[in-house]
Amino acid sequence: MIPLEDTYIENRVLVQPNDTNNNDTAHGGNVMKWMDEVGAMSAMRFAGETVVTAQMEGVDFHRPIPRGNTALIKSYVYDAGTTSVSVYLRVFSEDPLSGDTELTTESHFVYVAIDEDNSPTPVPDLDVSSERAVELRDAANGEHD
Repeated sequence: MIPLEDTYIENRVLVQPNDTNNNDTAHGGNVMKWMDEVGAMSAMRFAGETVVTAQMEGVDFHRPIPRGNTALIKSYVYDAGTTSVSVYLRVFSEDPLSGDTELTTESHFVYVAIDEDNSPTPVPDLDVSSERAVELRDAANGEHD
């Protein structure tokens, strides 16, 4: 069993002019790409295998990320099937000078672990026995106190 906390990954991307749209904010397609990459890292850390993206369950864009801010992507596995891995992703706009953040984007992605022949392969069980793991899983499932 793999502890949920071991799948937690954060990554930052500085939003450059080439990453922006006509409004001088991060292009939604770039944000989704960054989410997919970081989500795959969480899924691979959990599965111990290469993964492929199987599903993105509604990407909610709450607010834009201005050019010059960083996109802070937070990701972790919150559920696992036989060969599939469910990952919760949130993106924050982070002011690089102050460190202030605000939620901009969130989604649930599903990845499938594959072997050398590109066939689905089993993943381990997810350990959600710690208090922190339960909190993270509940947050991913939309359960709040």
